[in-house]
Amino acid sequence: MIRLGVNSVLFKQFDFATAAKHIKASGYDGVEISAIKGMCEHLELDRWKEQAAELKAISAEYELPFLSMEVATLDEERLLKAFEAGAAIGIPIVNVGPGGKKDVEEDVVQSIETLAKRAEQAASFGVTLCVKAHVGNAIYNTPTTLRAMEAIASSGFGIDMDPSHIHRAGENPEEALPQVLSRVKHVHIRDCRGREAGPGSIELQACGRGDINLAAYCKAMVDGGYNGPVVLEVIGAKEEHSLAQVSIVAAESYGYLNAILKSLGAR
Repeated sequence: MIRLGVNSVLFKQFDFATAAKHIKASGYDGVEISAIKGMCEHLELDRWKEQAAELKAISAEYELPFLSMEVATLDEERLLKAFEAGAAIGIPIVNVGPGGKKDVEEDVVQSIETLAKRAEQAASFGVTLCVKAHVGNAIYNTPTTLRAMEAIASSGFGIDMDPSHIHRAGENPEEALPQVLSRVKHVHIRDCRGREAGPGSIELQACGRGDINLAAYCKAMVDGGYNGPVVLEVIGAKEEHSLAQVSIVAAESYGYLNAILKSLGAR
């Protein structure tokens, strides 16, 4: 069964217990905890040992297992803390971005070399490092993703396939997914209007409100035998959002994704 989760970054203005309570109430199976410095640190990697017991207790209280953690950066010091925390708390996947700049060959090479090293470090802790193609970064589309897949053999490496970034790279995600699915171990998901650089308001990132053919994307996942986590990742702008606003985005997206996946026999 494909498990559905929410990245707690959607609830960045609220504490983790509040996020977990409302994610569970929206119907989700699990949670991705945000450890993104400067944006949302529900998991503070510099003091994770102090938080570990509380985070595990919240996860148990709401029967909301940790599906993954988003760190974003490739910084070695920070990722080593993330891998250690993941192993201790029970967070199997650490998600990052590729860094670098689009269409700069030196950046592609550097990103892949760094990811290879970090993946080996992740494997030594028994966790998996996943990277996604990211608009404007060195790895930003299917061809650059395939380069990373071909170059990195580590069992500690996987692809986090986010259809919104592939869509904004000018591709159709449902056609791109089968090309990389053999190494996909995590899926970030959201919708968006158009192919502009930004994903838009949080309301337009709710699954089903945008232009991505998410029904076809889900079918490609199921047809390809994917059974890992699918996590709603909605990044808000600088303005504040109420608890009702973010909970509506979460609940609406759950209903949309759950209905599609149930119709495909994946839930």
